[in-house]
Amino acid sequence: MAPRRGSSRKIGQVPLYEMVDGELRQRLLHKTYPPGSMIPSEMKLAAELGVSQGTVRRALNGLVDEGLLTRRQGLGTFVPEIEDRRSLFLFFNMIGHDGQHELPPAELISCDTGQATPAEAERLALSPGSPVRRLLRVRHLRGLPTIIERIVVSEAVLPGLGDEMSLPDHLFRHYERAYGKTVTSAEERLRAAAATVEDAQLLGIDPGTPLLEIDRVAYEFDRVPLEWRCSRCNTAAHDYLVDRR
Repeated sequence: MAPRRGSSRKIGQVPLYEMVDGELRQRLLHKTYPPGSMIPSEMKLAAELGVSQGTVRRALNGLVDEGLLTRRQGLGTFVPEIEDRRSLFLFFNMIGHDGQHELPPAELISCDTGQATPAEAERLALSPGSPVRRLLRVRHLRGLPTIIERIVVSEAVLPGLGDEMSLPDHLFRHYERAYGKTVTSAEERLRAAAATVEDAQLLGIDPGTPLLEIDRVAYEFDRVPLEWRCSRCNTAAHDYLVDRR
C-alpha cells in the first residue's frame, strides 16, 4: 500500500480502510498474527501500510466488531483464541429448562473416510467425490444421550481427524490447535425432524419422536467452509437459546 494520510482517500474507488481491512484479514488467515498474539500498534501499522492512524483504527474497529480481534484495555489488540470468543458456548446454544448452560461431553461413535456426496460437496465448497471425513458423535446432557452430531470435513483440510478416537469435546479449539484452522463464523438452519431408527437407538427414544435438527456450516476467514455439522437434539428436557446481545 502506498498513498498516505487521510482515511477518505480511495485507490481505484476502494476506500483505504477497506484495503487495510483486507490486508489484516489476509494476515489473520495466514497466521501472520497467530491466535493469542498481540498485533502491532495502530502507529506501527499506519507507518508500515502508508496510511493514517485513523484509517487503521477504522479497519481495526470493524474486525473487533466481528470478533476477529479483541481489545484488552491498557495492553493492546489481540487475536483471540477460540476459548476467548465469548466463551466456549459461542457455537453451542442448548440449555436445560432451568436455564443452566453447560458444554456436554461428546462420545465418538464412528469415524470413516469416503467420497463427498453432492450435498456434502455443496456445503463444504468441494468437488463431488472429494475425500471427506465423517464423524458420528453423541453428546450427553446430565448423563442422558441428548444430541447426535453428524460431522463432515474435507480430508485434505483436516487430514486424519478422528483417527485417535479420543477427540476433545470442543472440536473448534482442536481445529485451531492441531491444524491451525480458526472458525470465525457459522451459519445455522433449524427445522423439526422425526427420529429415524438410528436416531432412536442412539438417543434411547422411540422412532418418530420429534427432534430439533440444527444444520450448521462453520467457516474460516473469508467465509471458507471448514465443517458441516448436522445435529439432532432431543428437547424433552432442553431448550435452544438465542441470545441476541
